[in-house]
Amino acid sequence: MTARHILVVSHTGRTETLIAAVEVCRRLIDGGVTPVLPEADRADVLAHDPGLPVEILGEGVAMDELELAIVLGGDGTILRAAEITRDSPAPLLGINLGHVGFLAEAEKESLDESVRRALDREYEIEERMTLAVRVKVDTEVVYETWALNEATVEKASRERMLEVIIEVDGRPLSSFGCDGVVMSTPTGSTAYSFSAGGPIVWPALDAMLLVPLSAHALFARPLVVGPDSVFAVEVLDRTQGTGVLWCDGRRTWDLPRGARVIVRRSGTPVRLARLHSEPFTNRLVKKFNLPVTGWRGPADGEGRTS
Repeated sequence: MTARHILVVSHTGRTETLIAAVEVCRRLIDGGVTPVLPEADRADVLAHDPGLPVEILGEGVAMDELELAIVLGGDGTILRAAEITRDSPAPLLGINLGHVGFLAEAEKESLDESVRRALDREYEIEERMTLAVRVKVDTEVVYETWALNEATVEKASRERMLEVIIEVDGRPLSSFGCDGVVMSTPTGSTAYSFSAGGPIVWPALDAMLLVPLSAHALFARPLVVGPDSVFAVEVLDRTQGTGVLWCDGRRTWDLPRGARVIVRRSGTPVRLARLHSEPFTNRLVKKFNLPVTGWRGPADGEGRTS
């Protein structure tokens, strides 16, 4: 029988999460599955259970041998897990041990049940679009990366405004001074883009968003375009300072005057393991604690999906 390997990624800065990681690893071992840890998590997890028999990703187990990644923490930990497993088809099963945990599929109260379902392969896989991000200076490509939530061009100095020009599908749209520009996926529409005043986009919709940050302009509204469109943001020469590119708050690159950031849909999605088939509306209500008291619903069922 083929050996099964499940990656366990945890928020190593919290004792509660590390204890949960040890518990998950023990449950996987009891279920006949080999737990795998990222190299960066090894010391912190094993400090809580030195005798824990685990493999280390990249040493005993290759990326393409992973069946699933169980992620213990909040959205930041899930973004880290997505970065670790970028070259693997393994889906991510997020168990929220943080705060909002919008990307997570389960809460800590259902940890045991979630691990059981992972062992029994009782989950569906949902693909989320990602962004391919490229930085050019003159004609040279100086940096390439990707993002699940968003790529953000921001001013590098608090006291200096960033002067940019926005381009959509090869045509200039507007130039203005601003704190930055967020380019987001539907997944990221409930993250930085949401905080900046952008719309919430249902994850089933293939689209990209652009949201200016504190722009000094009459026309600086959020944009929503189709998945085949291409955004570009140029840092204008009249900018007094410099810019910086952030992708998912994890990967960064300095942007000199004249730099050009091009964002398009990536051909490699992130795969999420789903235990529940509830509507996205329900997730919004739960995660944002939205007031729905008094709702009675349509008497004849019109407007429901089932």
